Amino acid sequence: MSSNDAPDAGPDLSQGVSLADFGAARMLRGHVGEQAVLLARVGDEVLAVGANCTHYGGPLEQGTLEDETVRCPWHHACFSLRTGEALAAPAFDAIPCWKVEQQGDRFFVREQGAAAPQVSRKAGSGEPERIVIIGGGAAGFAAAEMLRRRGWAGQLTMFSSEADPPCDRPNLSKDYLAGNAPEEWIPLRGDDFYTEQRIDLRLSTTVDRIDAAARTVVTSDGAAHRWDKLLIATGAEPVRLPIPGADQPQVFTLRSLADSRAIIARAAQARSAVVLGSGFIGLEVAASLAARKIKTHIVSLDARPLERVLGAELGDFVRALHEQHGEVFHMGASIAAIEPDSVTLSTGEKLAADLVVIGVGVRPRLALAEAAGLKLERGILVDAFLQSSNPDIYAAGDVASWPGGEAGAPIRVEHWVVAERQGQVAAANMLGAREAYRDVPFFWSAHHEVMIRYVGHALAWDEIRVEGSIAARDCAVHYVKGGRTIAVATIGRDVQALEQARLLAGH
Repeated sequence: MSSNDAPDAGPDLSQGVSLADFGAARMLRGHVGEQAVLLARVGDEVLAVGANCTHYGGPLEQGTLEDETVRCPWHHACFSLRTGEALAAPAFDAIPCWKVEQQGDRFFVREQGAAAPQVSRKAGSGEPERIVIIGGGAAGFAAAEMLRRRGWAGQLTMFSSEADPPCDRPNLSKDYLAGNAPEEWIPLRGDDFYTEQRIDLRLSTTVDRIDAAARTVVTSDGAAHRWDKLLIATGAEPVRLPIPGADQPQVFTLRSLADSRAIIARAAQARSAVVLGSGFIGLEVAASLAARKIKTHIVSLDARPLERVLGAELGDFVRALHEQHGEVFHMGASIAAIEPDSVTLSTGEKLAADLVVIGVGVRPRLALAEAAGLKLERGILVDAFLQSSNPDIYAAGDVASWPGGEAGAPIRVEHWVVAERQGQVAAANMLGAREAYRDVPFFWSAHHEVMIRYVGHALAWDEIRVEGSIAARDCAVHYVKGGRTIAVATIGRDVQALEQARLLAGH
């Protein structure tokens, strides 16, 4: 997934470069031997780090510099140019740092610098001795990883109802489902990580109850587990519709690695598939099944795919893109019944279907929080520090409703990077940091060869302004409310997406 050690083009930095070699740019990609190295101009200094993002190998020189950090153009991970640390998800591994030697007007890079040491410390006054995380998804993993990265040495227990360790969930509907990504890419960390970092990861374990007064969680086996601080990161679960025949073995929803594996196994024998839902998950699943040469139909009650999120023009573009790859849309319809090898639509039309995937959205898992008496507002209501109405209980990810909307109104966003970064902020705050979560929501979605990146949060808008050409796959689509851009979707304009995120954040 990373390509920091791949042979690379650009100047040989061991032979030196001058500022003139940068031209008008602030970053210059080169190499030392076969390792890709990025030079960055920060004030009067030139700093050197690994040139590729450790998440999926994105070329950092095509990203942006902000103060002493660099952001990846692909998925917006952020790295320190001084220490290499991955400061913001979705990357967790640091990039290497390199020594820069200046001789006259030339800068030479010949060897790596020392890795930043792992912080180790005893718990300070008031720091928790025990932290429990409920949930093995993006937010839960990111919180656990950050707690240990910050040197907290207390007892850390993580409960996950899934059988597999935390995984790269976005890939489950994209390359992995399409057969283009091996399974070894999918876990966020190997099993050794949890042992080495002393994270007590309890898989296939359900938490039945939170006892806030006793500061315990009770698991399905009746055992009580004590905590000083608790993070609820239970995520969301797929919506299941009461469709006759929906309990048959060829019918699936997609949320976990086990779900994706099961769909892949069924797809190996399938020649026809029906996907219910024309949102991001439904369309990504459809594209992945079509890539496996399965005749795929998309059924949706909406007039256009993604219209409620991206608007009519971009929705029509996405539909045409999928149709070019052989997918067939049935809009304004639903599934009335599912038979062993077919489905009947609400219009009466019958479609062959060896495989059916229901992708009509998810709902947050709030039962534990509700039973524990926490305040809810479409999710677990938290403040800017991700604290719930109980100051010792935090929430992050799909279940958290945080003050990120207009005038501080609470919003809940089901985006992968949001969940990871909230997990990181919650971890810092459980250790007393008082760090407000202020990130602008961001997600990406793959539609065959086209990648759409979206920053901001627009539930409604007054107008849509298209900059560039959607048809030419070179555009920024602005969602405007009250004369102000509140979100932007881009195709082929990665740097503009990064810059728009910075503008929306008020930087």
